[in-house]
Amino acid sequence: MNTSSPPARAAKALWPISLGLAVLSLATFTGCQGFSSAKAAATNPTPAGELGLTPATETFGTVQVGSSQQQSGTVTNTGGSPVTISQVAVSGTGFTLGGISMPVTLAAGQPTSFDITFAPQAAGAATGSVTITSNASNPSLTLALSGTGTTAAAQLNVSPSTLAAGNVFVGFSGTASGTLSATGANVTVTAATSSNSPFTISGLSLPAIIAAGSSAPFSVTYSPQVAGAASATLTFTSNAQPSMLTATASGTGVAAPAHTVTLSWNASSSPNITGYNIYRAVYVNSCGSYQKITGSLDTATTYSDSAVADGTNYCYATTAVNSSNQESGYSNVVSDVQIPPP
Repeated sequence: MNTSSPPARAAKALWPISLGLAVLSLATFTGCQGFSSAKAAATNPTPAGELGLTPATETFGTVQVGSSQQQSGTVTNTGGSPVTISQVAVSGTGFTLGGISMPVTLAAGQPTSFDITFAPQAAGAATGSVTITSNASNPSLTLALSGTGTTAAAQLNVSPSTLAAGNVFVGFSGTASGTLSATGANVTVTAATSSNSPFTISGLSLPAIIAAGSSAPFSVTYSPQVAGAASATLTFTSNAQPSMLTATASGTGVAAPAHTVTLSWNASSSPNITGYNIYRAVYVNSCGSYQKITGSLDTATTYSDSAVADGTNYCYATTAVNSSNQESGYSNVVSDVQIPPP
């Protein structure tokens, strides 16, 4: 489909552009020196060290007996003086602590992290806590822990089983959405792969922990490079039973339409005109920055621009160039030339 612009008038006069120079003078000055009788400002005392803990509680959800799940916590010195942590202790059946060695000294604003692992030994609810002891203004902090052990096997499910991206123009991308859900116990997804490179999986931050009874969304992006039907096998690896879950992705690449903008204008009446330059800008709410799109002078009064992107709007202008290589200003502008979307 061709889009033609109305004739554009070229500038009828050429003129040199002169540049003015502005001279800046720099004045310097000196001030009088003297003695100040002002008293020295009083200094504020440095705030005491204080610890902050995130998260406030740690919930592990449902974990299968015989397996484990790890989460982390962070303690930060939110005060103005150094703080020394002398002890970090964990209590509660099935909970263990790691990732931190005592003692540790935190400067003002400095954080440190630790890990808590829940490995239930029997089915049922479990509770515990992490206690942090230090010389801060709040010398004792407590992080509450909870989790549930189960003997049920963790299972991972995917919906839909086939994710269809539909018809997608070659050189463009289409998406399909899916959901992973966990039953029985928490499921940790460690890998998500596609057997065909035009199909990619996104939306999962791996490893992804999906709590029992909950779900996590993901997307499949299809970016065809050739026309025709295509498919891929999607594989999700986890600690569920079975450890690998598969789904199918499909889509069809369709040849993208080509559009051309045809421009025409009246010849300049200025003497010794040797040709014309054509300029193009992207139009959003107004014409953006113009770029010359002709590699050499166009000696005709028409031009066809086929290097346009579907779904993008443009502005066009021409200039006249004479035998002395002087270039006129822009002609009247053709604005908001709309290229249909794919």
